[in-house]
Amino acid sequence: MQQLFPAIVATSFLVAPPAAAQTVQELQRQIDELKAAIAEMKAAQAATATAAGGPVAPVAPAPQVAVAPQTVPEAGTQLASATAPAPARREKWYDRIRLRGYTQLRLNEIVSGDRTAPDGVARLRSVHDSGIGDDTGFTFRRIRLVLQGDLGDRVSFYLQPDFATAVSNQSVGERREGFLQLRDAYFDAFLDPDKRFRLRFGQSKVPFGWENMQSSSNRLTLDRSDAINSGVPSERDIGVVAYYTPAYVDDIWERLTKDGQKLFGNYGAFGLGIYNGQGVNREETNDAVMAVALATWPFEIGGGHVLEIGGSAYTNRIQPEVRTGGVSPVAFADERVGLHAILYPAPIGFQAEWNWGRGPEYDRMLRAITTKPLHGGYVQAMARVKASPVGLFMPYARWQTYRGGWKAAVNAPRLETDEVELGIEFQPVPALELTLAYARMERAEADERRLGRAEGDLIRTQLQLNY
Repeated sequence: MQQLFPAIVATSFLVAPPAAAQTVQELQRQIDELKAAIAEMKAAQAATATAAGGPVAPVAPAPQVAVAPQTVPEAGTQLASATAPAPARREKWYDRIRLRGYTQLRLNEIVSGDRTAPDGVARLRSVHDSGIGDDTGFTFRRIRLVLQGDLGDRVSFYLQPDFATAVSNQSVGERREGFLQLRDAYFDAFLDPDKRFRLRFGQSKVPFGWENMQSSSNRLTLDRSDAINSGVPSERDIGVVAYYTPAYVDDIWERLTKDGQKLFGNYGAFGLGIYNGQGVNREETNDAVMAVALATWPFEIGGGHVLEIGGSAYTNRIQPEVRTGGVSPVAFADERVGLHAILYPAPIGFQAEWNWGRGPEYDRMLRAITTKPLHGGYVQAMARVKASPVGLFMPYARWQTYRGGWKAAVNAPRLETDEVELGIEFQPVPALELTLAYARMERAEADERRLGRAEGDLIRTQLQLNY
């Protein structure tokens, strides 16, 4: 019995903690029962020692258990252990995946000008917005949903479809809206722990033109300029590109992003890539590749101002679609070089781009596509007011011009664009942006069968929802 008593006492301390539903009174009752059991063992040990004629061995005192006053826990809860911290939650694979997107709803109204025209004469139209025309109303310009995430410490993925693509010739030439089209589908492989150097594989933006690289959700003007966007219409292609961003540049871009500036996105201060060269979602038609290079660098010039300058260039051979069906059997030279400069608004800013080169263009005299020179660009001024009764707002003014072919259209028609746009963007809350703009346009229609240039005045509005 002497040997069993310490074991019994020790075992009493290993009893599992009371259940959540137990009360303080029940705990006290269990303690009293334990004391009574110990008292009985004392008496039994004393009787045994007396019968044997030996002295009574001292008995260890009963353990004292103090019950602190406490609130009775509610049913369904557990009594937390003061010494055992809750185990850390293990990261799941879906914790590294993010879902976001934006929607742009537009309304364009031609208040004066060449809304309509006879056959063979240019009408007021834009290669960027099908909502500019006769008998138009509300249109969805973009409905984007982005799924992106990390597959590990060195690999990430990015998937973006667009739900606002239009398809023509569905029913006796009728145009249908709301088709799904793939925009981006790529993954990045980071070659260093700091993620300064990455390789991008898949369908992604071609690094030509600062404005082309900037997301449409982040751009101040409603559309990209004809001159820069004509180099890579739809901005994307399938290929492989390497990007590198030094720590100094990354720090400046991160600070500008936190300040709410509209950057072009961190595609790298330096980029070098090869692509198919036929354009987004188009089948490759020759063995040549598009080779492209980009360099951009931000400079802190004092007073909180940042000036970013750079350039890009590419060489390619492309076979445009032809009126008779299919693509041209001839691969035309398609080469450009461009420069850009951006003074981020603080509160006044400026932005400009220009490019020169040569590319396919329809020649009306020869009635065939040939390689011709091209040039054009834009100049933009903007201001940024962070706080006002209506929230953040940014007024802007832009002038653009372009002379050259539009290779994404059938027969690569020549564009002759001169346009002035005045607008203002309101952002009362981060999830909502409203843009109001006036535009004076002089444009050649992107159809070699229509001659001359159309003119007109437009009122344009866009409501953008970010989610």
